[in-house]
Amino acid sequence: MDKTIPHRELRNNSSAVLREVQSGATIRITNHGEVVAIMTPPTASPGSDVRMRRASVRGGFGQLQPIEIDTPSQQIIDELRGER
Repeated sequence: MDKTIPHRELRNNSSAVLREVQSGATIRITNHGEVVAIMTPPTASPGSDVRMRRASVRGGFGQLQPIEIDTPSQQIIDELRGER
């Protein structure tokens, strides 16, 4: 059974919508009348129809050196907010 619902209904009734999809329904989600997503039950082998691409950049955050600052972070944040 195919069904089309606005994104607001998905937001407000997500549990019920997910139960429908789990039971076999295909549901189109619209935003301002345009279909933006289609929810379907998973295939027999999850992920077989999902295109995946490896990350081209690796983290490297562990290599960053810690720094010392003289000013407390909260003071810096307060000053930045005052500039708005």
